[in-house]
Order: sequence, then C-alpha cells, then structure tokens
Amino acid sequence: MTFAAALPPAKSLVGTLPAGALDIVGDVHGEWQALQALLRHLGYDAQGRHPEGRILVFVGDLCDRGPDTPAVLDWFCEVYARSDCLAILGNHEINLIREDAKDGAGWFFDSRTERDRAKYAPFAIASPAQRQRYLAVCAALPVALERADLRIVHAAWMQPQIEAARTMPRGSARQHYDRFEQQAEHAARAGSLQQRLQREKALWPHDVEDSQLRPPLLRAHGERELLKQMTNPLKVLTTGVEAAAPVPFYAGGKWRFVERQPWWDRYEAPTPVVIGHYWRMWRDPQRPAALAPATEAASAPPDGDLFACVPSNAWHGLRHNVFCVDYSVGARWSERLQGRTDPSQSRFRLAALRWPERTLVFDDGQQCETIHFGRGVAPLLS
Repeated sequence: MTFAAALPPAKSLVGTLPAGALDIVGDVHGEWQALQALLRHLGYDAQGRHPEGRILVFVGDLCDRGPDTPAVLDWFCEVYARSDCLAILGNHEINLIREDAKDGAGWFFDSRTERDRAKYAPFAIASPAQRQRYLAVCAALPVALERADLRIVHAAWMQPQIEAARTMPRGSARQHYDRFEQQAEHAARAGSLQQRLQREKALWPHDVEDSQLRPPLLRAHGERELLKQMTNPLKVLTTGVEAAAPVPFYAGGKWRFVERQPWWDRYEAPTPVVIGHYWRMWRDPQRPAALAPATEAASAPPDGDLFACVPSNAWHGLRHNVFCVDYSVGARWSERLQGRTDPSQSRFRLAALRWPERTLVFDDGQQCETIHFGRGVAPLLS
C-alpha cells in the first residue's frame, strides 16, 4: 500500500512526545468514576498535575458508551488547554468529528439518544455548547505521538500509513478521512461490488445492529468494509488491520464481516509501541488461565482471542515490544445492565502504563510489573 508523499508540515497529525516520565491511559469510554480513581492512584491532583512532573497521555476513545462522557471531556479539555496532558485520536473521536452517529454516542447525537438508552442508560447528555467545544478540541488532536524511545497510536503503527499521516496538517483529520472514504465509495461503484451489495441487501434487508437477527455471511458487505478500511491510512491507524471473517459475528453494536488482525506479529521495528482499542482482559498473572471462571470466557470481548496466548501483563508481538493498555473499561455498561454497579467488583478495568517504568496501574489501585520484552513474569506489587 502506497500513499502520496510530501514534506511533512511543521505540525502534522504525527506529533512529538515530550521528554520525561509519562502515564499512558487506556480507552476511557466515558467512565468518569474510573478515570478519577485511576488518577488518584497515579498521584495526580484534580487538575491533572503530578507532583513529580509526570505527563498524562491518552490513547484515544475518551468518549461513548459510559455514563458520563461530558464529565470526562470537560475535565480533559481543561487539562489539555493548559498543556498538562496529551491525547491522540481514537476511532470514537473520529466518529465524533465526522458527525458519524454510531452505537454508544447517544450522549452527543440526538439521533442516537433513544436507541442507546436500552443498553447504556442512564447517561449524561452534552449541551450544545459542550458539543461545540468537544468538536473543536478533538478535531485538532494528532493521530499518533512519538519520540526516540516510544510510539503511541490508537490501533496500529503501520509505517506507510504513519508516513501518510505525517504529510497531513494538524486539524485536517476529518478532511483527509472523508476524502479516503469517498475514494473507497467511488471504487465500489466503479466495479461489480455495488451490484453485489444490492443483491445482498435484497436477500437480507435487516438492521445490522439487531443482535437477535443473525445474518448470513455477507461477503460483498465485508469486501466493502475492507476496501474502506485498508485504503484509508487514518482508518488503519485508528481501527487497525482487518481481514475477511469466516463467519459473521456481533461486536461493538453491530454484525461484522471482517475481523481484526494482530498486526504486531509483523512489527519489526525496535521502538516500543503502546496502543489501545483491542479490549484486552485482565487476569492475575499469578493465576493459571485454566482456573479462570467459566463466566470470563463466556463474556470475553470479541477481540479477546487476539491475546489468548499472551499473559495479560505482557508485551506482545514479533519483538515483544507492543503493549495494549485497553483493559475493557468500556464494557462496564454490560455489568450495569445486569444490575452489577460496584466498580470494585468489575472485571473490566481502566489502566495506565507508566513509562519508562513499564508498570501497570489500575483504577482499583492494583499495580503490576509488565513482562519486559520476553523476560520472565514479574511479581504483583501491593
């Protein structure tokens, strides 16, 4: 895959990380209570300042699904405006700035509010003034951050797509994303794909968000999704690398016909990468996987198999230098739906990876050393 090359602008969609110690926070997804708790355990005050001068970095997906995205974003906007934290775009912020109302965004898009209540209510709804502020801040975020010893991106650090993003000025994410979407749509119309899509629609005219109606394998639908995915560098960086799925599966609020790939198994660069996005599950590294409760396997996120053979505190990938810091706090809505409202009993967590220490800190206060680049499992910390 090649993209048009040009000299990168002075302030591009690939930004620079500051020197010094960082706390890299996984996908928050509107879980304000979890974020407040995590910040306390990390040693930050209510204004996002750390007595040792550490800096917070958010890997994207601050919004959607949780009970109070406005509180999360109000806090973030204030701290970000003071340059006391950094953040990159996740796919949910991309949806926001593109005005693409998807599952879990009823706090922002009126067209989704009633539809989302069945799964996510109660949730706070942003005012018109808040919405304008969030759009302005998110539209100006970079898509990746880097320095000599570290790279941060929401879903996939793919070098051709990173180089394409370098040529795009800060604030142009929506413009370029929309351009690539339009190119994919044009390509679909130019061939036989559009006709095959119409035949599939006639065969199965139902809503792909209806979990009760399992569709057949809609190959043309999947082909269209792959075309949009892999020809859009910003989509690759924020949602990852995908391939055709052998069977349809329900995830993220709709039936899907393509599935995520562990791109990190082909990542050859020596520089470590921290990502979010992939709904990793936390299991105590000192507890054998065979002893995990059966309910864990039954309710694991659809991407859980990407880490099936990876200890949940381990770096992963070809060189053991990629780390997913998303521990699925965005799935807490499913526990609340079942009447389980005590966050201290949740299986889903919000985590931060401390750098350069490479230590995990969770919103319940637990800390754990990560397995560093293929070394042995480190003990839990109290």
